[in-house]
Amino acid sequence: MSIAIIVEGKNDKSRLRRLLKDDIAIYCTFGSLNTERLENLKKKIGESEVFLFTDNDSSGKKIRGILRDTFPDAEQIYTRRGYAGVEGTPDEYLIQQLEKAGLEEYIVYPPEYPTFDSL
Repeated sequence: MSIAIIVEGKNDKSRLRRLLKDDIAIYCTFGSLNTERLENLKKKIGESEVFLFTDNDSSGKKIRGILRDTFPDAEQIYTRRGYAGVEGTPDEYLIQQLEKAGLEEYIVYPPEYPTFDSL
């Protein structure tokens, strides 16, 4: 089964793209969501397993709520409050959250990052 991660913006997408293999689809909401945009997202995602990774601010929580209604079976991935959104979250924390979501086989670990196998 394929995997899709939904983020808010293109900077979030490019930040995650550096850490994930190319076979993971990353989609952007580009801020506000309307019915047409949600329908397009549903079509693009199809039967993929969905992960929601939005910012830990009021806008991100609002978008997450809408997406949760549209994709009720989606896994939730969170960034820590205080980070400047997904795009401003350190790689180490992003990797930790992706691992927690069970996506370790899709992570492209930075060369200096200790993997589970090296511990």
